[in-house]
Amino acid sequence: MSKGPTARFKVEVLDGERTSRREDVVVTEEPLELRLEWPGRPPEPLVVTMRTPGADFELAAGFCLGEGFAVRPDAISTVAYCTDVKLTREQQFNTVTVSLDGPPDREPPQRYGVASAACGVCGQQSLDELAERNYDPVDPVEVELDVVRRLPDLLREAQPMFGRTGGLHAAGLFTAAGERVVVREDVGRHNAVDKVVGWTVLNQRSRKGLVLAVSGRAGYEIIQKAVAAGIGMIVAVGAPSSLAVDLARRFDVTVVGWARGERCVVYSAPERVLR
Repeated sequence: MSKGPTARFKVEVLDGERTSRREDVVVTEEPLELRLEWPGRPPEPLVVTMRTPGADFELAAGFCLGEGFAVRPDAISTVAYCTDVKLTREQQFNTVTVSLDGPPDREPPQRYGVASAACGVCGQQSLDELAERNYDPVDPVEVELDVVRRLPDLLREAQPMFGRTGGLHAAGLFTAAGERVVVREDVGRHNAVDKVVGWTVLNQRSRKGLVLAVSGRAGYEIIQKAVAAGIGMIVAVGAPSSLAVDLARRFDVTVVGWARGERCVVYSAPERVLR
């Protein structure tokens, strides 16, 4: 069966002049190969990403939406672990096939290989290329400032694995009133976003009126995924990058960074943060 989200190791703790031995809990990191198929086309490898096992189908669905392969709400027919007889049982739980009801909304490129847990799928740093995908405009959600300030704490409250390991990122979707819709953790921040977006895809849940909160910085790939999902506001504990701000301003996404305590910095579309 699939591995759990954590693993245990015997470690040595060096504290000043003292040395002690104990068991430590660390986050699991495993590769996940995503395959794509549609009628008349056999499953073909799409990408390998390093992720924390759990919510793998959500991750696959969110990735396909974010990369423009399955933009239509009903584009995905099924998502399943691969049962290729050439794979070991462990490999089967590290391989997911997304079946589309027809040709993908965007032809998969041939360049995909391994995506690290740190940076997402690289090589697509062109704002013009993203604009050519013709995503619908993002939802112009408006949120009260006090809710924006509370979102990092609300996200942290829903991170049980981070509390045990200290080694996971998190992403969550919340209503404009601060009500939690879904939160997912992963060793990769972009994977966590794919998981919460994929949850809405597989559960046919509208993303209108929702805000995306992330536990780390807001890089380009996070904004890209929000644009693809039609999410109009992102609240991050850390800072955005320059390209993330450029992208957010081009696609009218409100980006709030450094959301800690009473302080936050609004980098784009500030009128949607209601005072």
